[in-house]
Amino acid sequence: MGDPRKLRNKYERPKKLWDMDRLTEEKRLKTEYGLKNMRELWRVTAGLKKYRREARRLLSVTEEERRDDARKVLVKLVRLGVMKEGAVLDDVLSLEVKDLLERRLQTLVLRKGLARTVQQSRQLITHGFISVNGSRVTRPGYLVSTEEELGYARPIDIAVKPPAEEEKKETPAAEKPAEAPATA
Repeated sequence: MGDPRKLRNKYERPKKLWDMDRLTEEKRLKTEYGLKNMRELWRVTAGLKKYRREARRLLSVTEEERRDDARKVLVKLVRLGVMKEGAVLDDVLSLEVKDLLERRLQTLVLRKGLARTVQQSRQLITHGFISVNGSRVTRPGYLVSTEEELGYARPIDIAVKPPAEEEKKETPAAEKPAEAPATA
């Protein structure tokens, strides 16, 4: 039956792993979008590189060869909500990582108001409280297309409840501890 397929990473490590400018930018994106680790950011970056590489390839070929493939790439990016309708291949080259990060399920749950914080949205997704088009999705990195509907898979209350105020009730005299008589 053959050998099992070789699993490969869906991301690439940066060429200069300890570049300070890149590290500060990645750390900012990681905290802003609530990513678990840098690998999640590298995976999105690799997907963006794939679209840019395909756009550069299509811009280098003739118009007849470009027509169908360019339409497929643009339709996919419009369906994902990364680009607007009527975009051209040059617009694909101007995409940024933030454009794809905004389409992650974790970010959209927060933006839609289904969670109060980025961390809470990640927790709700992994625990199975969020559904996409009626089916439960437990991957925070899922890229949501524009046609898909977000909602709760099962009811949950995320409202902030004020701390219970302790009502100070007067205790009856019988329950009060006896005071020592004052000696004069």
